Amino acid sequence: MIRWSVSALFLVNGLMVGAWAPRIPALMERLGITEARAGLIVLGLGLGSLCLMPVFGAMVARAGSRRAVMLAAWLAAPSMIWISLAPDFWTVAATVALFGGLAGGMDVAMNANAVAVERARGRAIMSSCHGFWSLGAFVGAAAGGWLIQSFGELFHGLAVTAAFAGVLVWAGPRLLADGPRPGAPKVPLRLPRSPLPWLIGLMALAAMIPEGAILDWAAVYLQREMGASLALAGWGFAACAGTMAVMRFLGDGLRRRYGAVRTLRASTGVAMAGLALAGLAEGPGLAIAGFALAGIGIANMVPIAFSAAGNVPGLAAGVGLSVVTMMGYSGILLAPGSIGFLAEHVSLGSIYLGLAALLVLPLALSRLAATADFEPRG
Repeated sequence: MIRWSVSALFLVNGLMVGAWAPRIPALMERLGITEARAGLIVLGLGLGSLCLMPVFGAMVARAGSRRAVMLAAWLAAPSMIWISLAPDFWTVAATVALFGGLAGGMDVAMNANAVAVERARGRAIMSSCHGFWSLGAFVGAAAGGWLIQSFGELFHGLAVTAAFAGVLVWAGPRLLADGPRPGAPKVPLRLPRSPLPWLIGLMALAAMIPEGAILDWAAVYLQREMGASLALAGWGFAACAGTMAVMRFLGDGLRRRYGAVRTLRASTGVAMAGLALAGLAEGPGLAIAGFALAGIGIANMVPIAFSAAGNVPGLAAGVGLSVVTMMGYSGILLAPGSIGFLAEHVSLGSIYLGLAALLVLPLALSRLAATADFEPRG
């Protein structure tokens, strides 16, 4: 049951993040802002997350991931309602920053809980947990554009909040309790001196920048540069999230059979091909196909990096994971804000081509993923 409860948290976190994707063009229309101003809002989401992620990371180290994840999740639950009610640019930016912080804090804590479940069970589950995240993101993105277009932003926010809260009520009491034992010495909150978790963090960073670029800008790319409707534009990230979900459910088995290093290298090559296809596409159909192919490749890059970080020899539990999570999510949260400014001068298609080239970095560092192979292959 603990395995399914942590998976449920990944599902609803993905649902919330996926629901955010089609809101960006809707907010641009409601507020009458350009890509650069929208980029400021997206940047605020990333900054909010990076401000609160260390707070919840420290809470995980001192009180356990179960307490941290439930606090972050309940505070994050009504985020879409507050964003819907925000009347102007600066209040939208503030509510989005708070949403980013709470969603990011939840993300750190639920990944820590998944690592604890992996160790308790002696079996990899990280890829499939991220598969549930992608499944939730697919539903949130695919339905979000239609709900906003048909019923408005507030109805969409109420629907997302109700679904989120319902899952929390079920999953919360069933999570693995992993807090420190009574009387145990406090965990020192210091950064690791070994370069290995920082290099693994670079892999996660390079892998998550394209994911963030698809999340935040695929809908804008399809709508503004290719003339797609808002409902169709929501399928840019939905296609990526859908294929990511399928591949993540297969990922733990692929890692056991082929090893983390080989799986990571193959995944990176497929992701590069998908981003290139999306960037070169001349119509929305081919671009959506490119995002779907990119999702197949991106799917297992981040779970492998997280699992490798959580099992670095000689590091206390959670220390390596906290470094890699912070570095990785700075890519998915901060880089897309910069893309808004770039999009004022170059096309989003050119930016997706550049992101394909960026994935040379995890390809070069792929050998470091060997620490993710804590299970015998067979």
